[in-house]
Amino acid sequence: MATIIYTKTDEAPLLATYSLKPIIEAFTSAAGVQVETRDISLAGRIISQFPDRLTPEQQLPDALAELGELARTPEANIIKLPNISASVPQLKAAIAELQSQGYDLPDYPDSPSTDEEREVRARYGRVMGSAVNPVLREGNSDRRAPAAVKGYARAFPHSMGEWSADSRTEVATMSADDFASNEKSVVLESDDTLTIQLVGADGTTTVLKQSVPVLAGEVVDATFMDAAALRTFLAEQVRRAAEADVLFSLHLKATMMKVSDPIIFGHAVEVFFADVFSRYGDQLAAAGLSADNGLGGILSGLDALPADVRDEVRAAFEARLAELPRLSMVNSDKGITNLHVPSDVIIDASMPAMIRNGGKLWGPKGEEDDTLAVIPDHSYAGIYAAVIEDCKANGAFDPTTMGSVPNVGLMAQKAEEYGSHDKTFEIEAEGTVQVVDSSGAVLLEHAVRPGDIWRACQTKDAPIRDWVRLAVERARLSGTPAVFWLDRERAHDANLIAKVEQYLGEHDTEGLQIEIMSPVEATRYSLERIRRGEDTISVTGNVLRDYNTDLFPILELGTSAKMLSVVPLMNGGGLFETGAGGSAPKHVQQLQQQNYLRWDSLGEFLALAESLRHLSRADDNPRAAVLAATLDAATERVLTEGRSPARRLGQIDNRGSHFYLALYWAQALAAQSDDAALAATFAPVAEQLSAQEQQITQELLDAQGSPADIGGYYHPDDAKASAVMRPSATFNQVIDSLR
Repeated sequence: MATIIYTKTDEAPLLATYSLKPIIEAFTSAAGVQVETRDISLAGRIISQFPDRLTPEQQLPDALAELGELARTPEANIIKLPNISASVPQLKAAIAELQSQGYDLPDYPDSPSTDEEREVRARYGRVMGSAVNPVLREGNSDRRAPAAVKGYARAFPHSMGEWSADSRTEVATMSADDFASNEKSVVLESDDTLTIQLVGADGTTTVLKQSVPVLAGEVVDATFMDAAALRTFLAEQVRRAAEADVLFSLHLKATMMKVSDPIIFGHAVEVFFADVFSRYGDQLAAAGLSADNGLGGILSGLDALPADVRDEVRAAFEARLAELPRLSMVNSDKGITNLHVPSDVIIDASMPAMIRNGGKLWGPKGEEDDTLAVIPDHSYAGIYAAVIEDCKANGAFDPTTMGSVPNVGLMAQKAEEYGSHDKTFEIEAEGTVQVVDSSGAVLLEHAVRPGDIWRACQTKDAPIRDWVRLAVERARLSGTPAVFWLDRERAHDANLIAKVEQYLGEHDTEGLQIEIMSPVEATRYSLERIRRGEDTISVTGNVLRDYNTDLFPILELGTSAKMLSVVPLMNGGGLFETGAGGSAPKHVQQLQQQNYLRWDSLGEFLALAESLRHLSRADDNPRAAVLAATLDAATERVLTEGRSPARRLGQIDNRGSHFYLALYWAQALAAQSDDAALAATFAPVAEQLSAQEQQITQELLDAQGSPADIGGYYHPDDAKASAVMRPSATFNQVIDSLR
C-alpha cells in the first residue's frame, strides 16, 4: 500500500492534526493510500535523545533521523507541518513540562563544566534551532501562491495599513565589520576534509572543528561579526531611536541561526540596558542569568538573587523601560517587549507584518508608532529598506491588483546554513581563525578578538545545479521572468554566479527571461512589476528563501500560510511543506482559554493535494489523482464560501473548516465521473454530511467558550487533545465509518 508520512509537530498545527488527520485517513483509504505519522515535535525530539533515562513506554524512536534517511529515497512522500525551531527558553520550557509529566530528563546546562553536562548539552543541541528542516530538505524549494488562493486574495483582500511619505520608519544596519563585510569564499577543487582552528596571538593552536567533509565543487564560506563594532552600532541605534522618539525594534532569526543570533540578541539586551548591566552584570552572571536568553529569562530568574538585590534589579529594569527609546512590544498587555525572548521576534515574519501595517509596530501602551527596525548584519537588510522606500514613495500595495513573487530556493543538503550549526563559534581568545585543508594549506582566515562571532558555511555543488534546473523549469512552465538574487560584490554570491552561469548552459533557455541581480536591485525590480500586476520568480539562496516566502505572501495574501510549498527531492521523492507557524503560540493560548482554534489549515489542504498528485505519478495510482483534483475543488469552495477559520469566538474555527472541507470533498468525489467506484463510495457520505450539516455545526459551536484541557503545551495528551479537537459525535461517526 502506498504511504504518505504526515508529520506530528507542534502548537496549533499539531492541534489541527488531531482533527484533520482522521479525515485524511478516511478519504485516502478509498484509494489504497495509507497515512502514517512520525513525531518530529520539539517534545518528541527531546524524548528521542534520552532513551537511557526513560521507561520503555516513554521512549520514542528518532523519527527525524528516520525521515532524513527516507528523504534520500525515491519512495519518500512526506507532508511536513510547521515545527518549533527552539530557542533556549523554549527548550527549557519543554523540558520542564516533560519533567512534570514524569519524564526523567536532565535540566539544560547553561554553562556545562563536567563531561556529563557537556554530553547532555550536546544531546539537547541536536534538537534546538532549525534542527528539522536541514535533515528533511534533500531538495530545493518551489513555493508559490496557487491560482485559487491568489484569486481569493484579490476578491477578498486583507487589510493594509496606510503609508505616509513622511513616515519615520526605517531600517538601521551595519555598513562594516559584520558578516556581509567580512565574508570570504572558496570553491573546492576536489573532495577533502577540512579543519577549523584558532591560532592564538601566542602561537598556540586550538582546533574548533575537525574532520569537516567537503566535496569537489563545493562552495565554502567563512566570515565573522566584530562584537565591539556590533555594540557600538547598537548603542548608536538606541540613541537615534530616543532622539527621534520612535520605537526601537530588533529583528533577528534566533531560531534558524540558533548559535549566532542569540548572541547578537544578548548584546542588544546588554546595550539597551547598559546601566543595569554595568551595576548588576556580575551578580546576574553569577546567578546564571544570561542576556542571550532575553529580558524575560532574566526577570523570571531573579529569585536566585538576594531579596534586596532582586528588588533593586527589577526596579532598575523597570526604570529603564520607562525612558526613551520606547521598545516595540510583542504583547503590551502583558508587558512582553521586543527584547524579552530571542524567538519572539523573527525577522521574516516581523518585518513583513510591520510593512503591511503601514510601517508601524506597537509600543508599551499599545500605541502604533513608527519604528527604527534594527537589523545588524547588512547581508539582506537592504531588501526591507527597499520595500519601505517604495511604500513611502508609492503608498501601500493593493492586494486586489498586485502581482506575485513565487520563489525557487536553494536549500537542499543543508545549503547556506548560516549561524545555525557546529561551525559557528563565539571566539574566546585573540588570534586568527583558519580553515585549512588536509594538506595544511590555509583556505580562509580572519583575525578575531574575544567575543567575535565567527561562522563557516557549506553549499554543495549538486544542490546548486538542481536549483538552476528548477528555476529554468519554473520559468518555462509559468512564462514568468526568473531573477537570481545574487550580489557580484559578495564573495559567496560571486562563486554562485559563476556556477549559475555555467549550469544555465545545460538548459534550453530560448525565449526565457532569466536575470541575475543583487538582492536590493531584485527587490526594486520585483516591486515595480508587482505594482503593475506582474509576477516575478525570485531565485534565491536559503536565507532569502526564508525571508522572501514570508515577505511577499504576507503583502499579497495577508499570510504566508496560504502558500503552496513543494520540495522535489533530488532522488525522486517529494516533500510537501504546509506554511508558516509564526502565530501558532497565540492560537494555542486562545484554544486553552476559549476552546477556539483559529489556525487555518489551508496549507495542509494544499500540501496534501500535491502529495496525492505526486503519489499518483510515482505509484501509477489514478485514484490518488482523482482525490487530489477533488480536494483542490473542495479547498477552493472553503475559500470562496467563507469557510476558513474566523478570529473570534462564536464563529467558524479550525474544526469547522475541516468539516466543510470533508463535506465539499465528498460532494466533489460523488459528482466526478473519472472513477465510478469513488463516486459510489462517497455519494452516501456527501448525503449524510449535507443532511446533518446543521447538527454538526451546532455541536462544533457548542464546544466553544470554556477553557480546554489538552494536557500540555509542548506535549499534549493524545486522548485529551483528540477529544477537544473532535467534539462533534455526529461528524466523527461518519468519518470513522470510512476508516
